[in-house]
Amino acid sequence: MGDLIPKGVLSLVGGGEWQSELAQFDKELLEIADSDEVVVLPTAAAYEIPERAVSNAQSHFSKLGALVKGVMVLNRRDAMNKRFADEIAEARFIYLSGGSPLHLRSVLKDSLVYGAMLYAYRRGAVLAGSSAGGMVLTDPMADPRGGAFTMGLGLISPLAFVPHFESYPAERKDRTLKLATRGVAILGVAEGSSVIRLPDGTMSERGKHGASAYIDGKPCTIEEIASKVEVDPSKSSLYVS
Repeated sequence: MGDLIPKGVLSLVGGGEWQSELAQFDKELLEIADSDEVVVLPTAAAYEIPERAVSNAQSHFSKLGALVKGVMVLNRRDAMNKRFADEIAEARFIYLSGGSPLHLRSVLKDSLVYGAMLYAYRRGAVLAGSSAGGMVLTDPMADPRGGAFTMGLGLISPLAFVPHFESYPAERKDRTLKLATRGVAILGVAEGSSVIRLPDGTMSERGKHGASAYIDGKPCTIEEIASKVEVDPSKSSLYVS
């Protein structure tokens, strides 16, 4: 089990990735990763000009002195591509863009590429997911179609991540809190903000807009969530280096 103990850093971003207000935080992640390269997967934006997502990331990180490598995993065939998986497995900083969480989940679930992401994370890589990119990493996953829940990839659980929380409709928020199974934590993060989880299990927020935390439908602290959720990077063992 020693190799399965996560050594990486997880960042759940509330949306608005690669904008200037996140520059200081992204610089911090580059320092943690000890890398000047970011591997970007625009998978969730497959139907929204994914090349533009990569271009936006390149423009943003170039100002921080880092290069961006876009790995164009857009469908299931791409997700089972060993060459793509090998590139991701060697990365020190992996970033999942926003877009469609349902498409992203269907592409990554039980794939070589997702296994490679977990392999890199176990070895100490930074894994960041913005909006849809963060939603799929939890279990349960907040369903974007109405505020209920569906199954996520389960890297971190029992936790549902809700991005763009500052504009989340009140009725959907109420429904999400009421439908959450007992013991499931809800983490709502505003656009331009993030919650980071370190290898020791501690969690903290970044950004001026902040985060909201709930357990059993009641407000709590991020520290309380950190004490209740677990990270399990053994969810996919398909990738072998």
